[in-house]
Amino acid sequence: MEVLVADKKGFCFGVKHAISLAEKLLAEGKKVYCLGDLIHNKQVVNRLSQAGLEVVENLDQIPSGAAPNQISGPIPTVLIRSHGCRPELAEEVKKRGFHLVDATCILVKHAQKIVSELDQQGYQVIIVGDPNHPEVQGVIGYAPDVLVVENENDLVKIPRSSKLAVISQTTHSAEDFGRIVGLIAMGSYEEMKVVNTICRETARRQDSAINLCQQVEVMFVLGSRHSANTRELANLCQRNGVETHHLQNWEEFSPDFVKDKHRAGVTAGASTPDWIIEEFVENLKAL
Repeated sequence: MEVLVADKKGFCFGVKHAISLAEKLLAEGKKVYCLGDLIHNKQVVNRLSQAGLEVVENLDQIPSGAAPNQISGPIPTVLIRSHGCRPELAEEVKKRGFHLVDATCILVKHAQKIVSELDQQGYQVIIVGDPNHPEVQGVIGYAPDVLVVENENDLVKIPRSSKLAVISQTTHSAEDFGRIVGLIAMGSYEEMKVVNTICRETARRQDSAINLCQQVEVMFVLGSRHSANTRELANLCQRNGVETHHLQNWEEFSPDFVKDKHRAGVTAGASTPDWIIEEFVENLKAL
């Protein structure tokens, strides 16, 4: 089996930064709690958990965290995941007397800042993305009345504001963002401002995958099914007319995927570690 690998794949700098911060804190012997999975990859999260990282869903799950400043023993460190969080949650961490370490991706921070500024300038802010994604849930906390548009069915929610501003979830498909923006622009707005907040690495990864689709008979997209950017990659490959399989690792592979095929392509989402990619590629080449 001939295997072609995308030149843009795997860990982005935001994920690398978050993992590096977690590893540093754990190496220093700190008791570290993360609000939700640090990144969308269970193998990486499990490895960090084995090293001492505890994943919690809310602050009340942290010992002595039920009441402000009621801490006995070492002060817990709360790590904000790479997707960020609402500003009031970060403030609550501080009020409770915990150490706060922010692993939010710098591009997500940029989107948070943009939303706040646009709101202060009087714009009705629209975010194109998944309303259930932790990044989006965090970003909407930076201004009141932010609307999330996932698809064309959500367009009816947009009020007839005279000033409209549209941004994107950083891991969203550039193609879909452009399509939704075009549909919104058909509305009667005196002013419509569009800010492209899509991560450049996400865009480059998508372009690399599209290029690879033209050269292979089947595509394998590696990464968590909870990862928005990985799902977008898989959808993008399918839309480009090539048989596509979104797998988390080699264990999910079936020989039927490559039956009567001679050339396969491999790419991976931003939360997929190199060792998963390398193991998959080597096993595929051996067929």
